[in-house]
Amino acid sequence: MSGFLGRLVGAPARKLRRAQQMIEEGNRSGAFPLLANAASAGIAEAEFLVGRCYLEGTGVPPNSLEGARWLERAARKGFVEAQSLLGSLLVHGVTGAPGAVPGSITTGSFANAMFSGQAESKPDWEGAAFWARKSAQSDSSEGQALLAYILTSGPETLRDLSEAKQLYQKSADANCPQGCLGYALAKMGHPHAGQDDAVIAELLARAASAGLGTAQYLLGVITEQGVGVIADPAVAADLYRQAAEKGVRAGQARYGRALLEGIGGNVNAVEGESWLRRAALQGDPEAAAVVGDIYARGGSLPPNHAEAAMWFRRAAEAGHKTAARALGLLYLTGAGVPRDPQEAARWFRISAEAGEASARYDLAALVFRGQTTEDDRVRIREWFEEAATAGDLVAAYNYSICLAQGVGTEPDDRAAAQWLRKAAEGVVNAQFWYGRMLMDGRGVEPDAVEGRAWIERAAQTGMLEAQVAVAELHVSGRGGLKDHAAALGMFEKAAAHGHVGAMFASAAMLGGGHEVPMDRIAAQRLFRAAAERGHAHAQMMLGRYLTRNLAGETDLEQARIWLERALAQGLEETRADIAALPEPAQPVAIPEPVPEARNAGRKVGTGTR
Repeated sequence: MSGFLGRLVGAPARKLRRAQQMIEEGNRSGAFPLLANAASAGIAEAEFLVGRCYLEGTGVPPNSLEGARWLERAARKGFVEAQSLLGSLLVHGVTGAPGAVPGSITTGSFANAMFSGQAESKPDWEGAAFWARKSAQSDSSEGQALLAYILTSGPETLRDLSEAKQLYQKSADANCPQGCLGYALAKMGHPHAGQDDAVIAELLARAASAGLGTAQYLLGVITEQGVGVIADPAVAADLYRQAAEKGVRAGQARYGRALLEGIGGNVNAVEGESWLRRAALQGDPEAAAVVGDIYARGGSLPPNHAEAAMWFRRAAEAGHKTAARALGLLYLTGAGVPRDPQEAARWFRISAEAGEASARYDLAALVFRGQTTEDDRVRIREWFEEAATAGDLVAAYNYSICLAQGVGTEPDDRAAAQWLRKAAEGVVNAQFWYGRMLMDGRGVEPDAVEGRAWIERAAQTGMLEAQVAVAELHVSGRGGLKDHAAALGMFEKAAAHGHVGAMFASAAMLGGGHEVPMDRIAAQRLFRAAAERGHAHAQMMLGRYLTRNLAGETDLEQARIWLERALAQGLEETRADIAALPEPAQPVAIPEPVPEARNAGRKVGTGTR
C-alpha cells in the first residue's frame, strides 16, 4: 500500500507503537490519547489496550462497561487476549454492574478471584464460555484455563470435568499460572490425589511464583503439613503472608493464626489479630470466631465481652456452630450483652442443630431449669434418646433425667432406672443417682445394699455429693456397716472442699450425741462456716450456740441475727429461741447474707467415663 491511503493506515499504527513505548516508560496516562486514536481506526490491539485503560482507570476515569465494549470490539476481530479477558470479566459479572470499579484486572489476575469464590456480581456464564472457548481454540493458555474453570465451576449445563482437566493440563504445560493452579486443584480433587502430591506441589509452586495468591495460600497449607514437600512452618507462614497481602481471605486467616500461635517462629498477637479481623470482615466465619475468642479470653488487657459478642455473632450468623454456642453462653451469663436465657437458648438451639454436641447439653440445662419452650423439651429428649440408643453413656444419663422428670415425654421411673443403670457403667453421676433410686425403690425394687455399693463407687471417683451420701449411710448404717468415725472423716473432707451440707453435718457430729469425740469449739466454727453460706439449720444452731455459751462464747446480739436469718428462711422453730432472748437495747442491723454456695448436685452433660 502506498500514497495517501498508506499514510492514513500507517499513522494509527505509529501512534499505537508510540503509545506502547510510553507505557513501557511508565507514562500510561499520556499514552491513552494515542491508543484511543489507534483504536478508533479499528486496530484490534489498540482496542484491547483502550479497554484495559477503562478497566484500570489509567488515563481515563474507570468505567467497566466502556472497557468491556472496547474489549468486545477487539475480541470480535479475533484478538485472543481480549477474548480471554472479556471472558474472565463475564465470569465475575463485571460488565453486568454499571458503574462498578473492578480495580486492576488483567489476564493474569482473574485466578486470584475465581479460585477463591469471590465474584463481583451475577456471572454471565454463557457469554464467558463463548469467549473463553474462542480464546482456547487459538491456543491461548489463559483462555484454556478460563474455559476449564467455567467447565468446572459453572452451571451444570456447562460442566464437563473431563474436558476441563485436559484444558488445565494444556494450560499448565504452557506454564500458564492459572493453568498450573487449576490443574493442581483438579488433581487434588482426584480420589487418588495422594499419588500426585509431589506433582501438585510443583504446580502450586509455579503458580505461586507468578504471584497468584490462592496458589500461595494452598502451597502454604501443604508446606505446613508436609504434603508433597518437606514440612517447613516458617516457609508456610511466609506463603500465608504473601497470600494475605494479596487479599486472599483464607490466607489472611491462616497468617493471623500463624502469628498468634508462633507458627514459623514469629509471635505477634497484635498483628495476628489484625489479619484475622481482615479475614473476618471479608466473611470468614472461622476467623471471626477466633477474634471473638481473643476478646473473650483477654490477654495483656482485660477481656472485652461486648467486642467478643460482636465477633461471635458475625461468625454465628455465617453458620459457625461453635461461635453460636459461645454467643449463647454470653447471653446466659450476661457478659457483654444483656442476660437473656431465652436468647441464650436460641443460640444454643442453632448451634446444636448444626451439630455442636456441647450446645445440646447447654440447652438441656436450660430445659431442666424450665427456661425454654415445650418444643425444646421435646427436642432435647429426642436428641438424648437417639444418642443413648447409639451407645452414648452421657446421653443415656441425660435421657434418664428426661424420663424421670417428664421432659418432652410422660414421666417413667422404670424406664429412667433402666437407662441410669446403662449409663452407670461409665458415668459417675449416673452411678450416684442409680444408687439413690435403688435406696428409695424408685422405678426398681428397693435394694439398700446394691444402692449403697453404687453410691460408694461414685464416691471413690471424688464426687462430693456421693461422698456426703456415703457418710450419711455410715451414720445410719443403712445398706451396710454403721461407722460414725468414718462418716465424720468423709464429712470433714467434703467440708474442706466447700460442701455446705458437709460443714453442717460435721458440726452436728462434733456437737455431741454421736460415736465420735465431742468438740463444740470446732462444731461452732463449722456451724458458722455453713451459716455464712446460707445454710438455714446452721444459722439456727449457731444462734443457739451463741445464746447458750455451748462453745465458751456468748453473744446475744449475734445470736439474734442468725436466728432471725434462719426464721426468714422458714425455720419456724426458731421463733421460740428468738422470743426467749432479751429485747435488744437498740435495733440490730442485720448484715447482708453471703450468697449461698451449696453443692449444685448433678450437672447436665458432664460425667467421668
